[in-house]
Amino acid sequence: MAGNTFKRMEKKITLPTAVLPDLQARVEMYMKPDPFNVDNQPYMICNLYFDGEDDHVIRQSVNLPWYKEKLRLRSYGVPTPDSRVFLEIKKKQDGVGTKRRTKLPLRDVKRYLEEGVHPPGLPYIDEQVLREIDYYRSHEVVAPRVYVSYMRNAFFGREDPSFRVTFDSDILTRRYDLDLELGRYGEPILSPGTTLMEVKFSGAVPLWFARVMSEFGLSFHTFSKVGTDFKLYTYGHSCACRPEEEHILRLIH
Repeated sequence: MAGNTFKRMEKKITLPTAVLPDLQARVEMYMKPDPFNVDNQPYMICNLYFDGEDDHVIRQSVNLPWYKEKLRLRSYGVPTPDSRVFLEIKKKQDGVGTKRRTKLPLRDVKRYLEEGVHPPGLPYIDEQVLREIDYYRSHEVVAPRVYVSYMRNAFFGREDPSFRVTFDSDILTRRYDLDLELGRYGEPILSPGTTLMEVKFSGAVPLWFARVMSEFGLSFHTFSKVGTDFKLYTYGHSCACRPEEEHILRLIH
């Protein structure tokens, strides 16, 4: 896959944080830590998800349509105006996800979002990605709506680098102060002692990983960080269900 384009399946599992040492030890028999995990320490990811005031993008998404798309701005760590960040359009069709992204200084991204101005001298592929985002924004009235941040440990396959397993902890969201430069804070969306594992692959998961899932009693289920935030925002934190029950998001209308 090209550096600007990713096409793969993404599956998720919520699991007790207590099993991570043993689980990651098994994973590391077949996988290498991501270069961002310096000294095996998790790294910070910060995102802004775009939606309308009526949350129509996420309302459609949690109903699991055959096709969906959304716009996201991502930084690694808390950015400054000069930091290079990723503006991404994510699409999913029949369960297969495609991500197209361009990497630009945050100040240029803000100007593009506010004024529609493309930075001069962009490489061809980055210009094409912005044109795709232009088209999306021409028929979707969206603006920053949800901030999502977490700490991530990531691994990629020794034999197949496109196979990735990530562990996201301390997931925080907020619907105010929607600026990546303001830093990482918000409300947690996972139950205490819970971690989200994401598995990203093309085709099928390796046989060894299927055996590890069986060994630890793991199974894929529906989970969405933004979808969970939407449920909490809509129905209140007091009615939050356990993460392992998040598949009921598909029932929200």
